[in-house]
This record gives sequence, structure tokens and C-alpha cells, in this order.
Amino acid sequence: MNWYEPFLYSFMNEALLVAALVGAVCAVLSCYLVLKGWSLMGDAISHAVLPGVVVAYLVGLPLPVGAFASGLLCATATGWIKAHSRIKEDTVMGIVFTGLFALGLVMFSKVQSELHLNHILFGNVLGIERADMIQTLITAGVTLVILLLLRRDLLLFCFDPTHANAIGLNTRVIYYVFLSLLAATIVASMQAVGIILVVAMLVTPGCTARLLTDRFDRMLMLAAASSVLASCLGVYVSFFINGSTGACIVLAQALFFTVAFIFAPKHGLIAARRGVQRPVQ
Repeated sequence: MNWYEPFLYSFMNEALLVAALVGAVCAVLSCYLVLKGWSLMGDAISHAVLPGVVVAYLVGLPLPVGAFASGLLCATATGWIKAHSRIKEDTVMGIVFTGLFALGLVMFSKVQSELHLNHILFGNVLGIERADMIQTLITAGVTLVILLLLRRDLLLFCFDPTHANAIGLNTRVIYYVFLSLLAATIVASMQAVGIILVVAMLVTPGCTARLLTDRFDRMLMLAAASSVLASCLGVYVSFFINGSTGACIVLAQALFFTVAFIFAPKHGLIAARRGVQRPVQ
């Protein structure tokens, strides 16, 4: 089997395109999630989309529509419960997303359908249909463009929401726009890696880039570069080993993070042991 053989198949080229674009949008959003300390929010919404998928199937709507609505419901419910109780936000997210995920599993087990649970949970970018591919590309592309257009407002909202509010930014609107973008990103990524592994794509690239730089603009570029490379590498390797494509993508990202964790010039493990002084955050 030659190294170039995967590129001879149209389904592989399409999978590489989808994986690269999904990896890019996840990486950009990952930087904001890491900066905001909302990594668990990505985990929560990604698990909470399952009941929306089942309901969308029952009523005949496109599955991404139900997934998007369910993800927004999770985020909104988390904010409402936090505002009306003494429970901390991370605890509320744990309760809401596990409850919705369990509800989705129960609904799925009781509904007779042609859906495949493994496809929803773990993705199948190699077997993605043309209509789903176009839908994923459009969703990911629009989300990425909006993220880049609002990057300064989102940065200020994540870094210092009090200052953002003081200069006239409507932080509540930005909050819900951010959650909507997060839900849309998860819907776009669902076809590639599934709703379980997507959390890795929403966390790992930002963490990897955070180890390599202290500047946010460079962090965005490094995260996107590492995520796109890992996504393409994962798709490529999965062809030869006949393994789960989503799992291969996540493993490639984990490998990049491990390399950065060890060898990062200022914040890596080796640099720390050499006594390199870390900047005050």
C-alpha cells in the first residue's frame, strides 16, 4: 500500500476537507474556551445534543436542527439555574448535561429508528453523505467567519467581562452569541468525530497553543494549525490502520499536546526543570 493511495479516493479527499475545516473552527473556539475557563461547557453541550437528535428524527426535522436546539437548551438552563441558586456553574453544567445525555439514551433505546448510535456518538467522516458534507462545511464555515469577525469582542468578554460591559458591549448578547457559536460548532463536528469525542477538539488545540505562546493572536494561529494538521493526520492514518477516524484525530491532537507539554520553549516541562521563569499571568 503506497503512501499516496488515500488521495486516489474521492471519499478520502472529502473527509480530509471536512476534517480540516471542522478542526479549524474547533481550534479557534477552543482558544476562547480555554481563556474563559469554560472547557466543561463544551463537554456539557456536546453530550446534551443527543435528546435533540432523537426528537428531530421523530418529528422529521434535520438532525443538526435538533442537536443545535438541545445544545442551546443545555447552555440556557445552566445559566438560569446558576442565576437562581447557590450552586456553582461547573456543578450545574455537570448536572444538566448528564441529565440530558441520560434522557437522550433512554429516548434512543425506546425509539425504533434507522439511526446508528455509534455514528451519532463517534462520528463517521469517511462515510459522510454529500448532503451532510455540504451542510457541515456551510455550518463550520459560517461559524468560523463569525468567530473571526467578533474575535476582539469575544476576547474582551472572555478576558474581562466587567471592562467589556463598562465600554458599552452588551455582554449578555455576547454570552448567548458565544453559546450559539459553540452549539453550531458541535453540530458541525458531530459528523466528523461524534458528540463524545468533540470535546477533545474543543479543548486540546487551545491548550496546546497556550503552552507555546503568551499572545492571543499567535495562540489562534497555532491552535488552528495544530488542529488542522492533527485532523488531516488522523484521517490519513485511520485509512491505513482501519481504525476509528474520530479517535485517530483526537489521538493526534493528544500527541501534539504531549509534545508541547514537554518541549514548549517557555512553558514546557523541560524548560520548567531548567529553571526558566514563568511570566506572571
